[in-house]
Amino acid sequence: MFGKFITIEGGEGVGKSTNIAFIQSQLESKGIQCLITREPGGTPLAEEIREILIKNRDEIVVSETELLLMFAARAQHLHQKIMPALSEGKWVISDRFTDATYAYQSGGRGVSASNVGLLENFVQGDLRPDLTLLLDAPPEVGMARARGRGQLDRFEEEKSAFFDRVRRNYLSRAAAEPKRFKVVDATQILSAVQRDIAELLRELQAS
Repeated sequence: MFGKFITIEGGEGVGKSTNIAFIQSQLESKGIQCLITREPGGTPLAEEIREILIKNRDEIVVSETELLLMFAARAQHLHQKIMPALSEGKWVISDRFTDATYAYQSGGRGVSASNVGLLENFVQGDLRPDLTLLLDAPPEVGMARARGRGQLDRFEEEKSAFFDRVRRNYLSRAAAEPKRFKVVDATQILSAVQRDIAELLRELQAS
């Protein structure tokens, strides 16, 4: 039996970590084994690449460098963690995946979406998430929450126009793939957000 692959997407401060814990509890209460992971990261090497990517530095990070590092971490993550877990029948829940690369590196940075697509096909083959939950909120709402967590990383320090582009890209992708993408209004109170998520999980289990 092959497991299900769920990805949680969204901008800064939309509540991904809180709701991933909720998803895990919902699935495990049904006897479903889960693997919780994140991108970039998920394995020791991929986590080292993550640190390179988010570290504030004086040197300008070229957009193409950033893109290639994202997919280098993803290749390691897929082969060492995600694919083995799915092959064992586990459900994998990942805090971000390739849709984030389209949103941040293509939407935010302006890298060609076709170049992201080439790397996506090269690294992932046919693997795509079974369900992508997009936790959506205006960037100003999410960034106010993110600033409350403490020091900002290299991405979080971007200007509001960058996050506007990221959000537009996410919503455009969701509109183009409504079967896989489900948009959840993350400005709701937490109980309402989790009610919506629980219903979407039930639909996936029934499919």
